[in-house]
Amino acid sequence: MNIFDYVEKYGDKTFEEKEFTDIDNMIFSLLTYLDFTNTSINEGKYYLEYIGKEYLKNNKYKEVSKIGVAQKDAYNLLKRMVQIKRYRKITISNYIYEINKDIQFSAVTFDINKDLRYIAFEGTDEKISGWKEDCELAHLFPIPAQERAISYVNKHVKLFGPKVIIGGHSKGGNLALVSSMFMNFYKKFKVIKVYNNDGPGLRKKEFTSKKYKHLKKKYIHIVPDSSIIGILLRNDQYKVVKSTKTNIYAHSMSTWVIEDDKLVESELSEKSKALEQSIISWLDKHTDEERSKMTRNLFEVFEKEQIEETLSLKNVKNIIKVIRGMRKIDQQTKELAIEFITYNYKNVNK
Repeated sequence: MNIFDYVEKYGDKTFEEKEFTDIDNMIFSLLTYLDFTNTSINEGKYYLEYIGKEYLKNNKYKEVSKIGVAQKDAYNLLKRMVQIKRYRKITISNYIYEINKDIQFSAVTFDINKDLRYIAFEGTDEKISGWKEDCELAHLFPIPAQERAISYVNKHVKLFGPKVIIGGHSKGGNLALVSSMFMNFYKKFKVIKVYNNDGPGLRKKEFTSKKYKHLKKKYIHIVPDSSIIGILLRNDQYKVVKSTKTNIYAHSMSTWVIEDDKLVESELSEKSKALEQSIISWLDKHTDEERSKMTRNLFEVFEKEQIEETLSLKNVKNIIKVIRGMRKIDQQTKELAIEFITYNYKNVNK
């Protein structure tokens, strides 16, 4: 059973009849991958049914699916949700979408009912440009998207409003985590859960801070058993779930296995554990300035070799070209990059 089966199975239950679950969190965070700018969403509060049908009318599946796996899954999910009792009367508002060479940021608010609000942040998919932004988290804080996320929650979490759940997938999960840590002190009491769905963790400074310590009781970090994104940076608590795929394919929430109304729990693979340790070792041995230079050099190689998607790394010719281009990169960074690339290749080509 997957996320689509869950929507069909529980679609006739309102949130009063069946409480909010981890899978509902996945569903709302996935919808942020759709670009709602050509709908009426910024004219006021509308039902998801209304905005969803507008979006589906103005956007064809064939074109949306070309953007990425997350967009393809979100489109298929929305088609079901606009027809179903559980989701169609949820209100959607406060949409923001900003993208340029320096930032990719999108957020939206879902009012589940009068007592519960879900704030969702968009993440990245298999595009190399998005992964570059994830890697920048290792040497820069806050990145522009994190600043936008903090501002967004401070604006849309109300002291006298409903309780709030904040979440996102991939980089969006990191934005949910960071915005919850650095939001207005009094507004933090309105937040009941924070979901990071296979998104990166924190730099050491933020990871060891009191702000993170105080958030941990509300924080749920979900990763697939062969995660390579959710293990980035520093983390200390995972809810590991079973995926029907491995490696980069497992990053897609549509591959996460559901039984009844719960995610099927698993253990982090030995490969993911080893990669996580390599990442921590690399972080410990380099300053922010060194990480910045190395990240820039690495992605210059991808750009030069015209590698635009991680799935391109299933081609052995592309792997050889990238490895040959790593002349400016220090030995440990090169070894970590090669470990990631070869892990990606072996699993994608199984």
